[in-house]
Parts: sequence; C-alpha cells; structure tokens
Amino acid sequence: MAVATLTHDPLDGRQRVLNAAAERFVDQGYAATTLRQIAADAGIKAGSIYHHFPSKEALFAAVLEDGIRVMESAFEGAETHDRSADLLQAHVRAHLGALFEHGPFTAAHVTAFFTAPQVVREAIVPVRDRYERLWNTLLGQVLPELEPLRRPVARLLLFGAMNSTIEWFDPAGDLSLDELAQLITEHFLHGVRA
Repeated sequence: MAVATLTHDPLDGRQRVLNAAAERFVDQGYAATTLRQIAADAGIKAGSIYHHFPSKEALFAAVLEDGIRVMESAFEGAETHDRSADLLQAHVRAHLGALFEHGPFTAAHVTAFFTAPQVVREAIVPVRDRYERLWNTLLGQVLPELEPLRRPVARLLLFGAMNSTIEWFDPAGDLSLDELAQLITEHFLHGVRA
C-alpha cells in the first residue's frame, strides 16, 4: 500500500509572506512594519521569512515589483479603441482596476514607496520608469499635439488623479470604477468646466 505524502509548496509560503507584507506596508508604512508582524500575519516564525527573502528591503522590493507587474499587465490588457478618448479611458480604467482589484501590491506604490529605504527605491525606479514610459507613449498617441517634453508632466497629473483615488474612492459606493474612469478621462482631456 502506497503512503501519500504531503509536500510543502515553497511558493505558497512565499506568497503568504508577500501578501502579509503588502498589507502591512500599506497600512503602517515601511518603517513601522516589522518582520515579526509579517511572519505572524503569514502564520510562520519570524526566522522563516529569511528562507524566502534575505532582508526586509528585499521583501519590500518584491512587493513593489509584483505591484508593477500587475499594473503593466493591466495596461497591456486594456481594450484598444480607434477614438483617442476611448483608448485613454480604457487605460485609465485598467490602472484603476489594478489599484482596486489587486489590493495592496499596487497601492504600496502610492502609499509606501517614498518611505522605502534608498536601496529599495533605486531597485524599483527602473521598473516604475518602464511603466511610466508606456503611459508617455500612450499620451503621445492620444494627444499628438502635446510636445514630448510635456508628456511626463501630463502623465504625472493623470497619475495624481488616478492614484489619489485609493484615499477616498469606495468601489461599493454610488460610483463604479467604469464611471470613475470616465470622469477622470473627461476631466483630463477637457477640464472640469467642460
């Protein structure tokens, strides 16, 4: 008679640590979060974190990298449209979806990134730059009259509008993510008065 053995999936433990860390970093910030807290949330001993990550900095960098991957995937999966406004709105909706439908991994970029140690920021900035270049290119398509040097400023204004929503928007409220994406797009393209 064969005896069934249970094997421990190391990715499962790693993912539990990542999930717990992402929640803590968003809720408490980098400095106030301890590896002991993360381990307790993940249901493991504090020393076991080092089986998956060599340091708290490496763990935070992994959370941020996963968040950017989600955002890039959402960007690449956004619907294509012939009309510029519809194309931009599809990408705004994809970005908002990444923020609200993938929780703290993406929110960490908005709430905790700038509290990270310099070594983490230096590791993540090139990854964030890659995502920002996708948006600069998109804005060049949507607003061809916009000078290339002004695209990063326009992107920052748009990111400010989108990213600040994690502080005040309630997806269960009266306004849907689709409606929010439409409002942000209209205000970005035409201004509030229009």
